Amino acid sequence: MSAMWQGCLADTDYFEMRSSGGHDYGAWVTTPPGYDPATTNAPVVYVLDGNFAVGQTAPLIVTQRDPMQPVLPYIQVSIGYAGEEAQHWARLRNRDLVPPGEPIAQEFIDAVEMGYQAGAMTREECDAYLDELRDTHADAFLSFLTAELHPRIERDYGTATSGHGLFGYSYGGLFSLYAWLTGSTLFESIGAGSPGVASEESQVFALLEELDESPRTAKLHVTINNRELLGDLAIYQTISRNAATVLHRLTSRSANVTSAVLRETHVTGLQASFLSYLRTCRAQ
Repeated sequence: MSAMWQGCLADTDYFEMRSSGGHDYGAWVTTPPGYDPATTNAPVVYVLDGNFAVGQTAPLIVTQRDPMQPVLPYIQVSIGYAGEEAQHWARLRNRDLVPPGEPIAQEFIDAVEMGYQAGAMTREECDAYLDELRDTHADAFLSFLTAELHPRIERDYGTATSGHGLFGYSYGGLFSLYAWLTGSTLFESIGAGSPGVASEESQVFALLEELDESPRTAKLHVTINNRELLGDLAIYQTISRNAATVLHRLTSRSANVTSAVLRETHVTGLQASFLSYLRTCRAQ
């Protein structure tokens, strides 16, 4: 384990990996308490936005020993950015988590401009943030996750051969929808928290039309935050409204889709959404 992370998160290793596309990623691997790969082979749950999410989600691995509502054993792999790219994770996620050809909604551009006006971002940061949305590669990142990272985790941690999961929030939730809709075979359960479907012309809606021809077998759990839907920020209202539309269309096409409405904002909903996914898709 890197000395940087030793002692910060229980039962957690950290390593860095360069993708075949030349991007540097960091992976936090959290194993269940007392995990011994020689006697137990647990599946993996991949959690996106590791630079932000690992501290909120990795400690929930103790739910595997909850005497009242336990979840099935799993190894958590939180994937984020490493090296020079780590400081730019908030914009680089746009490149990796957004489907190719995804339009940029005007409400999103307005929200970025609002961040500049409030002093939260410089003009250069705003421009760089939006630039990443003009050339998006969720397909390449999904390939890295399944064809490059997973074989290493499987080899180094003695994982199970099936039962793997994926969880993402916001644009990570959009990526989760993309992975489910494109039929990725690695994951048997997928959680999409407050998915960032910011445009009515999203690629998600085009992919939805293909479901009738090729049903999906993986479980999908979608969460929506009521305070986004009922609040007064246009971008969050749009995301919630589009997510509700996606959910309506999904449930009419697939029996493997569940959902929950959480009493959270977009900022506070990540941990609650992950816990909802665990309890729904990985209940013991």
